[in-house]
Amino acid sequence: MTARAAGRASYAGVAVAVPVTVPYRRYSTHGAHWWIGRAMDLLVERSGVAKDEIDGLTVSSFSLVPDTAVGVTQHLGLSPRWLDHIPTGGASGVMALRRAARAVQAGDADVVACIAADANHVESFRQMLGGFSHFARDASYPYGSGGPNSIFAFITAAYMRAFGAEREDFGRICVAQRANALRNPNALFKVPLTIEQYLDARPISDPIHLFDCVMPCAGAEAFLVMREDRAKDLGIAHVLVRGAIERHNAYADDPVLLRGGWRLDRDDLYAQAGLGPDAIDFVQTYDDYPVVVMLQLEDLGFCEKGEGPAFVRTRTLTHDGDFPNNTSGGQLSAGQAGCAGGFLGMTEAIRQLTDDAGERAVKDAKVGIVSGFGMVTYDRCLCTGAVILGRSS
Repeated sequence: MTARAAGRASYAGVAVAVPVTVPYRRYSTHGAHWWIGRAMDLLVERSGVAKDEIDGLTVSSFSLVPDTAVGVTQHLGLSPRWLDHIPTGGASGVMALRRAARAVQAGDADVVACIAADANHVESFRQMLGGFSHFARDASYPYGSGGPNSIFAFITAAYMRAFGAEREDFGRICVAQRANALRNPNALFKVPLTIEQYLDARPISDPIHLFDCVMPCAGAEAFLVMREDRAKDLGIAHVLVRGAIERHNAYADDPVLLRGGWRLDRDDLYAQAGLGPDAIDFVQTYDDYPVVVMLQLEDLGFCEKGEGPAFVRTRTLTHDGDFPNNTSGGQLSAGQAGCAGGFLGMTEAIRQLTDDAGERAVKDAKVGIVSGFGMVTYDRCLCTGAVILGRSS
């Protein structure tokens, strides 16, 4: 672990606002451009900011290819003076926010639209799996292994051997998130999940079973980043950035992923915010598989390495519990709309801290963490990040 990075500027004065979810669909014939356009329409409609006043844009999408963010500017009739394209999957939300925040602080943009969207139909999903990472494909396909299920089965099995985790431990995460999803109108899963159903579910890639896997879908998530004074002038409900970190290719010498980059930079994260893990009211962890949630709980400092199983056995992870996690239901129960999965925790955190979470609101929540994790190769993910958001006074 490292101390706070020398010379890092504060994120003070940066506001995050207008959380947008374009309702997910299991399958859709619409392409990524359509979903991005719908998200932009909703940002404009709900913020009162005219489209030509949005002078910054960041886009995250896998199915947008061969286009990038610059193609989107023509498609949507935008003319931003600051532009970024971040195809880093589950880490994209944190990375988009960090870059947009710095652009606003520097005066390179006044209002930045951060949008993630992906299409989903049978052919688009097959193409994404084949082209996601040629490095991972070439390392794993010759052995008959392909796609994320087998990769995370490998990681999950290694974690279970190292720390004595049981399937029931991962099941506690999945069952709690399903309970949260039942209070989220945007979630795809609408029926309760019991621990018995979780344990009895059909195997996918041992030890991964059905409810350990996210459901791919089409959809979009988005938010705006601007100066705090601008948000106040517009009368927009907003949250403040208290701290943020990211790290890539951490612990590269580890034979298989058992710890992530959050562990290297968490002291810096909490120092920026001027608080510790015990002051966090909720956590939005990236959750393509429950073992990844376990890693984040440990590496963000809520428990020590290897203590994740014991931690989830003694905590209640629902929105009304003593450790609220993934209060929207997360990807495991709301759905994974490609890169938008990396934005899901961000939009949910904004809703929690602006009293817009409805029945799943965390009581008296003032501070939350959003954690990102993305770009899986055959034995690990390469991108990690986290941001602490706080309620505006």
